[in-house]
Amino acid sequence: MSRFKLYIEYEGTRYSGWQMQRNSKTIQGKLLEIAEKTFKGERVEIYGSGRTDAGVHALCQVAHLDVKTMLAPEIIRMKFNDELPSDINIIEVEKANPKFHARHDAKSRSYIYQISRRRTAFGKSFVWWIKDELNFEKMQKASKLFIGMHDFKSFSDKDDEEKSTKVLIEDVQMKEEGDLILIRIIGSHFLWKMVRRMVGVLTEIGRGKLSEKDLKYFLEHDSPTPAKYTAPPSGLFLERIIYEGEKHKNNFNAVININSRVKLRS
Repeated sequence: MSRFKLYIEYEGTRYSGWQMQRNSKTIQGKLLEIAEKTFKGERVEIYGSGRTDAGVHALCQVAHLDVKTMLAPEIIRMKFNDELPSDINIIEVEKANPKFHARHDAKSRSYIYQISRRRTAFGKSFVWWIKDELNFEKMQKASKLFIGMHDFKSFSDKDDEEKSTKVLIEDVQMKEEGDLILIRIIGSHFLWKMVRRMVGVLTEIGRGKLSEKDLKYFLEHDSPTPAKYTAPPSGLFLERIIYEGEKHKNNFNAVININSRVKLRS
């Protein structure tokens, strides 16, 4: 049995998230389907670095594949991509240490969320369009309250697979790029719907409907309020999984450029 490390990008719009579900179309399920077709008769297993919610995208999800094969990593990548739908792509395949585990060996993860200040015809599936005026400075200042070890019970739905709701947030970065507000959140791991509720609360602060005091309360008490402000999955991207010896990228840019204007001349 050989172990391979897969780097995967996908548009999550048509899928019920990463993890296999009965009677639902998922990214892991589609990859297993292709793997079983590629390695006929062989037992195959694919484990991801973590789950992404329904409708959430990935710039670089990491998974490991276990299978008995003599195929080279590049041939595996080509065979998978020949069969995969256009909204899933294997960026790279490499031979991995048999002890490598995509999830357990991950040191941290980073997500990017895109908020659009204008309606867009081309980026609808990749942004959250907010009509209201947002105070970027207030959002940026409040975002720093998330940094550190906190109990994110108020920002997550109950999940029997999670033993603890405490999460270490290493950094929250915000940037304005044209009509977009970009939010990058880096943490040890993330709970179900956690990032989307963090973003939702920040936008309410930007609207002036919540304050830093409210955010502090949500981090110190179990509150149902953040659930009401859950941001849609369309604007959320799993950016990167960081393993031992790897470093975070300092710069980040919009995933899709909705800021260009095309001038038509007669």
